[in-house]
Amino acid sequence: MLEDPGAGNPRGLYFIADLANTIEDDPGVGAPALQALLAHHGGPSFMLTEDEARQLREAAARLIRILETDDEDRAAEAINALLDEHPAQPYLVRLPGRPWSMHAKAAGDAAPAHWLLATCALALGLWLGERGRCAWGRCAAPDCDHFFIDTGRRTPQRYCTPRCATRVRVAAHRGRRVID
Repeated sequence: MLEDPGAGNPRGLYFIADLANTIEDDPGVGAPALQALLAHHGGPSFMLTEDEARQLREAAARLIRILETDDEDRAAEAINALLDEHPAQPYLVRLPGRPWSMHAKAAGDAAPAHWLLATCALALGLWLGERGRCAWGRCAAPDCDHFFIDTGRRTPQRYCTPRCATRVRVAAHRGRRVID
């Protein structure tokens, strides 16, 4: 069985944002880089062919469209469509030193793209359900377009990293000083 790194927790969701950013930064990213990305996030160890890498990039494009929306109804509709096409078989896993978390598995002969869409749809669906909103987005910094997962509890996150937030804040401060 193929397992995901944790469908309902931010750690697994960081994989989705990282995958989206990797593919947007390099639309032709190859099998070795995608395998390394999966390994970095604790995903299954596929021996990807270049054709499977292409299929993963195409599958990721569907996930990117979900990450681009802040309309929870549209996001839920897209996630449900993915789950209809690529059903996830959820089950609980307790990894050493961690609390129970929801994971997904696919049949051993499932294509990597099927695993990706089933796992990510489950993760995004659980996150949307837990947060009640699209707790993800694209960085609001003018010179950055990376995706992020919003793990904050208070105001919605606008920037992918504190570095981007600081850069925008400093630029706004400097702009106000020039005007004075």
